[in-house]
Amino acid sequence: MAPPDFIPFPFERLPGEEMARRAADFAEELSRRRSVRAFADAPVPAAVLDDCLRAAGCAPSGAHQQPWSFVVVTDPATKRAIREAAEEEERLNYGGRMNEEWLSALEPFGTDADKPFLEIAPALVVLFRQAHGYDGEEKVQHYYTHESVGIALGFFLVALHRAGLCALTHTPSPMKFLEEILERPTNERAYMLLPVGYPAEGCEVPDLERKPLDAIRTWWGPRPD
Repeated sequence: MAPPDFIPFPFERLPGEEMARRAADFAEELSRRRSVRAFADAPVPAAVLDDCLRAAGCAPSGAHQQPWSFVVVTDPATKRAIREAAEEEERLNYGGRMNEEWLSALEPFGTDADKPFLEIAPALVVLFRQAHGYDGEEKVQHYYTHESVGIALGFFLVALHRAGLCALTHTPSPMKFLEEILERPTNERAYMLLPVGYPAEGCEVPDLERKPLDAIRTWWGPRPD
């Protein structure tokens, strides 16, 4: 691969007050993001999803290899096939794969092997990790694929929230059935299954508290207030 050209970085340094306002506003907006399991079946405009995916594609990646693929599923028959396969795995998970500690942690949230949202949500977005790439017929090693795809997932979740949509990060592990149903190339591994849409009327979410800043941040060195 030829080395990239380098261009000036069009960076604008903001005044301190503007930086503080933007950071606080963004943190406050994201504090309202929640995972939902009750979706309305109203369709989501394709252009909105495309722009959210475009935002996800702006994530940094190891050696700029962008080792991700997103598949948007709106076909009812395919959504049903995904639900059936996911529920089959989940029945095994809840029926013995998960240990008692795991099941106890999930119990307050009322989750089980039944996943109707996989059919009700207007779109399922399946994120795949490219274990390696290809340059023509030649196999190309990819680096930091888990980290890169995880960052892209985070960008996508934030973009969906900013656009006024909801999502659920769903991992009916193992997820090889997604590679098979969606006929993905052999270098791709299912990473996350995300129902996307609007919350159903009357949708409720657990009344949770997030960890305070002091519980997740350690400052090492002088604090430049």
